[in-house]
Amino acid sequence: MAPPPPPQAGLIDDVTAEILLRLPPDEPEHLFRAALVCKPWLRILCDPAFLRRYRAYHRAPPLLGILHRLQVLQGDPPAEFASTTSMPDFPHPGSDGRRTRPLDCRHGRVLIHMFRDGGMDLLVWDPITGDRHVVPEPDIDWLIYTAAVFCAVDGCDHLDCHRGGAFGIVFVGTADRREIIKASVYSSETGAWSVPVSLDNGAEYYAQHRQDAIADERYYTPYVQPRRVALVGDDIYFTLRQGNTIIKYDRTHNCLSMIKPLSLDAGDCCICLMAMEDSSLGFACVEGSDLCLWSRKVNSKGAEWVQFGVMELKTRIPDCNEDYRMFAVGFAEGVRIIFLSTYVGLFTIEIKSGRVRKVGGPGGYYSVLPYMSFYTPNRGSLLSLARTH
Repeated sequence: MAPPPPPQAGLIDDVTAEILLRLPPDEPEHLFRAALVCKPWLRILCDPAFLRRYRAYHRAPPLLGILHRLQVLQGDPPAEFASTTSMPDFPHPGSDGRRTRPLDCRHGRVLIHMFRDGGMDLLVWDPITGDRHVVPEPDIDWLIYTAAVFCAVDGCDHLDCHRGGAFGIVFVGTADRREIIKASVYSSETGAWSVPVSLDNGAEYYAQHRQDAIADERYYTPYVQPRRVALVGDDIYFTLRQGNTIIKYDRTHNCLSMIKPLSLDAGDCCICLMAMEDSSLGFACVEGSDLCLWSRKVNSKGAEWVQFGVMELKTRIPDCNEDYRMFAVGFAEGVRIIFLSTYVGLFTIEIKSGRVRKVGGPGGYYSVLPYMSFYTPNRGSLLSLARTH
């Protein structure tokens, strides 16, 4: 009997591609190691068509690492990118000793405030490609602020924002002199900031808290919380210091408005804003030893806050103790991971599975900035590795 004909190379490549397609993206080392197995695998893994299929198959970009903000009085954190995978950390722009302040991570980009003698600049940095864009500060006399960076390419699915496409920055702050909330938007296409808009001179905020201020003789100032914002469609949400008040910036209409906050049992409970899968706004907070999850549902009668989950933390986090406060300090959309700051360290908890993982030691975490992106093999670097493998 004649031996069977050898399989065609194209068929082998197709089967191999189907197998490689299923390698999990949350550990890029698997892809890089597979690319060094042989030249056919290297060719497949570096093929742009395969990489497009890989991103489309897995959809949500994985969590590759974090930057973070510290409590205000503790100053700025060390200039470092903390990888959450086995891949090495990306070189941080502040590695030269320059003072830096991370502000946001989104759509494959990182936004950092870079301090220099006599002034400051904003830096938009792509850790994977190394691209950097320096942006001057907006014309806002800020006292306290937050900011967000986002992809501004029409129709982009944000699975591969590493092609030098258009981006935007929203800068929101409490003005130094008149204590007014102001916002301005930067466009990389025009290279300019928009004229700042304000929240009705803060009148809406003061009116909401007037009775509380009379009752306890406190003076309410609309201080923007320097935490990571939530991006839902064309709307950007951020919080104020008192009362978990939420402010919305509508990019389409270039205006600011206020959302009535939810009255929580814990008066000093800090909320962490989240972008929900159904394109609604949500938030997480810790009350006692429970992680409480809420979403804002809009209907014909208006909008209301609906609790959609409670996760007990005592059995999930080692050495969890009610005598020590825990805080929700960050959210990674897509992968639906919440960051929890505890006295024993920084933890992640997956909303769907409840899986807990420690990603940082004890510290004064205030706002965790998750960096999410597909990190796939680069043909040039892998070819050099393959020659020495």
